[in-house]
Amino acid sequence: MFVLVNLKAYSGEPVPVAEAARAVSEATGVRIAVAPQTAHLERVAATGVETWAQHVSSVEPGSHTGATLAESVAEAGATGTLLNHSERRLTLADLDTAVGAARDADLETVVCANTPAQVAATAALGPDAAAIEPPELIGSGTPVSRADPEVVTEAVEAAGAIEESGPIEGSVPVLCGAGISTGEDLVAARDLGATGVLLASGVAKADDPAAALSALVDPIT
Repeated sequence: MFVLVNLKAYSGEPVPVAEAARAVSEATGVRIAVAPQTAHLERVAATGVETWAQHVSSVEPGSHTGATLAESVAEAGATGTLLNHSERRLTLADLDTAVGAARDADLETVVCANTPAQVAATAALGPDAAAIEPPELIGSGTPVSRADPEVVTEAVEAAGAIEESGPIEGSVPVLCGAGISTGEDLVAARDLGATGVLLASGVAKADDPAAALSALVDPIT
């Protein structure tokens, strides 16, 4: 299982969270990555944790004030990027371009989607994974795996359905997001067919991020 911790634009120091994620990953063998704000990418990457960007823009180098280039986040130490989070939505055309830009910069991609139908549409663009995240459950503390387990299984089926027609080899893995915070949530996501989870406040706002991550992954180690 892959655990991707989105630090969003929360206040607080990202390095301790990154150090905790690295330590828990090394101790358990579970793949854990951290997605800090763009300004913090280099400092987080310097801890040795797997580092992801929260977003890259669908532009090439040029006159694009305020854009976040895929090449720039890769140079800062990121190895992957989130795209199309509910808090940073893209049009399908821009998402297609952003996936291509990330691929050209050798960045892995996780594309977020609100519904199984959106998972199918985004999976056809050939990201490395899709994340199903009903927006009403983000930050709620109620995981989608418990509130609406069928949406996870339907997302997995939707991603698998594009296997023959998509630009990638094999079906697109699906991550489970929204409200994930406990080891029970992680096991439930796995049992529903997800290959990982995307979470934020459960770790980013924890008083002890290492303890929160250890409790999260303990049931699968």
